[in-house]
Amino acid sequence: MSVSTSPRPSAPALPGSWVDHHLLAGAPDQPCLHLGRSIPRGELRDLVASRQHRLIEAGLTTGGTVTLCLPPSLDYVAVLLAAWRLGAQVSLLDHRLTTAEVERALDRLAPQLVVTGASVGSTAMRGYAEVEPVLTVRPAGRPAATGHGLIQLSSGSTGPSKVIARTPEDLVRELERYDRLPDYPRRGERLVLLASAVHVLGLVGGLLQSLHAGVELHLPERLTGPGILRAVAAGERPTTLLGVPFYAELLAALPGDERPTRLRRMIVAGEPTRPGLAGAFTERFGVPLGTMFGMTELGMIATDLTGRQHPAVAPAHGMELRVVDGELLIAAAASPYLGLADPSRWHDGWLHTRDAATLDPATGLVTVLGRLDSQVAIGGLKVDLTEVERTIAELPGVTEAVVVHQDGIQAYLALDGTTADAVRERLTVELAAYKRPRQLHVLPALPRTTTGKTLRDPAALHRAAAAHAAR
Repeated sequence: MSVSTSPRPSAPALPGSWVDHHLLAGAPDQPCLHLGRSIPRGELRDLVASRQHRLIEAGLTTGGTVTLCLPPSLDYVAVLLAAWRLGAQVSLLDHRLTTAEVERALDRLAPQLVVTGASVGSTAMRGYAEVEPVLTVRPAGRPAATGHGLIQLSSGSTGPSKVIARTPEDLVRELERYDRLPDYPRRGERLVLLASAVHVLGLVGGLLQSLHAGVELHLPERLTGPGILRAVAAGERPTTLLGVPFYAELLAALPGDERPTRLRRMIVAGEPTRPGLAGAFTERFGVPLGTMFGMTELGMIATDLTGRQHPAVAPAHGMELRVVDGELLIAAAASPYLGLADPSRWHDGWLHTRDAATLDPATGLVTVLGRLDSQVAIGGLKVDLTEVERTIAELPGVTEAVVVHQDGIQAYLALDGTTADAVRERLTVELAAYKRPRQLHVLPALPRTTTGKTLRDPAALHRAAAAHAAR
């Protein structure tokens, strides 16, 4: 089965020109960013020009390579746009990585220039920081070997990250897909960004699309429930929240009945939402919880921004989807991977997502069922770990759950108002004996990646459980 919409539109091909045309155009006094104060478009353009001059002084040229490892900040935005404006290839690293992780990533990426920054004050639970960029030349760095403009590392939620590359033309096509979503923020509206602007949801769906569409992007001062609501209430325009399901859980659990009048909807992506979360969020705030399905490799792929089709999503304009042997495949003209990569992930013009899915031929709606590698054999019987995880997550008192296979089925849980024994007893009713986890590991909270996704790497989960037991 497959579904497709019209062919992809064209995009500017000149190095750097797309930044001025798609991201920086507009009236100088138009508000475009809000990081503690409103920043008009003219001020952002001036700062981009200043940072571009500094990059040139450091030796960066068209076709050069630069890695950014900056916290969310005005300078992160300015340096990113300045490097792209020069026609450089930009790789992004999350500022929360350890020094060892950064060094390993730099060894893989081999940039000619690295931009870091010392934050002013603590960044814990803050939506943005004030930084002074520090430029470091790496003599062993290499110029770009391809015409890609953006290099990202996958989240690594299920294991080692992959090096993923996208061209400026591909980014522009994604912005045009966002333009065609009737319920996505429009010119004159606001978007409060809760997702990391280093990773694809926050970067393209948040930062770039807001600049492109004339939407004011607001980064909260504090990434707490009350702090997010204060950010929503800080403006007069209709406001959308964009983040991962973790923040929807956080907001839905807030006590009281405060409902910001400007809140239009929340949109989440990055991982499946817990059963019942959409209803709980709408009951608490009176607005929809929309969902998006996407990948670092391709960006936004399918959406349900109204919350009425859940768990199904509709393919975005220009995205061609197909389900073959139960696996979701997406048309991609070229491999998005750089360096060594599993050749089975992309071939013959199709990206293999490794996600199980169904596709309704009548409506074109796709329902992502979970990872194909979540199916394991127990005593000769097939077990879908996604089904086990969903069953556990729906039990009363279970606030988080991840199920993996390592020396048998293992469940990692966070509980509130119940016990592991109570969960184990209930599972004797809900699941056949061969599907039940061999062990339940209870943690105060499940470990997450820097993007806010629940960590699914069995070895990392085991280490977290062992560390908690030792404490």
